[in-house]
Amino acid sequence: MKSMLKYSLVALAVVGLTACNQEKAADPAAATAKVELKTDVQKQGYGIGASVGRYVAQHVKEQKELGFDVDQQMIIEGFKASLNGQSAMTDDEIKATLEGLDKTVNEKRQAQAQAEAEQNQAAGKAFLEQNKAKDGVKTTESGLQYEVLQAGSGDSPKAEDTVKVKYTGKLIDGTVFDSTEKNGGEPIEFPLNRVIPGWTEGLQLMSKGAKYRFVIPAELAYGERAMGDVIPANSTLVFEVELLDFHAPEAPAAAK
Repeated sequence: MKSMLKYSLVALAVVGLTACNQEKAADPAAATAKVELKTDVQKQGYGIGASVGRYVAQHVKEQKELGFDVDQQMIIEGFKASLNGQSAMTDDEIKATLEGLDKTVNEKRQAQAQAEAEQNQAAGKAFLEQNKAKDGVKTTESGLQYEVLQAGSGDSPKAEDTVKVKYTGKLIDGTVFDSTEKNGGEPIEFPLNRVIPGWTEGLQLMSKGAKYRFVIPAELAYGERAMGDVIPANSTLVFEVELLDFHAPEAPAAAK
């Protein structure tokens, strides 16, 4: 029983559903209307099925984009047979089949990720080259580009200082992936030496009250790491940052 449960979870993790037999699919609204959910047992059963369905659905889009063609009807038949304690395949056959599928999917996924990373890197270099030619844009020795949108006054923070900022972060296509405005509008504080190198370097150029626009090459941001679905690998990032305040780190309390 435990082994079969393990294999079914592997299947859910690697299998994608195609759109085959769509013309035979029932209307979702009609199907929902026929479901009886009056007792706890009915709700429990439906909840299990819904949970499994949603888990599989999370993989559908990716598998389709990877180009895999999977027989949806056979997935349904396998599920029904397993519920009845039957199977047209042995445990060893199931394991070997799913491990092979898992390997193929991972190889395709990695190849696609590599291709996208290379495209992002090329697009980022082109964007940086175009941006550095604009009036008011300066480029540091590291490759960081910055533009003064609003001048500040006074000293600048050091790498060890804690800064208080408002900001908006975008991909080079204009997609906003993060901002203080999206997170309630309140400024945030953090030690300057605990963020991406582009921020650590860039904010040390600013004075209190200043607002800068930074274009940060991938190697000064997250490099080859993708940050979930938000920031793809090798992404050049664009930030507008307003430095509201900063202060030196608090000295540790003296030991008694």
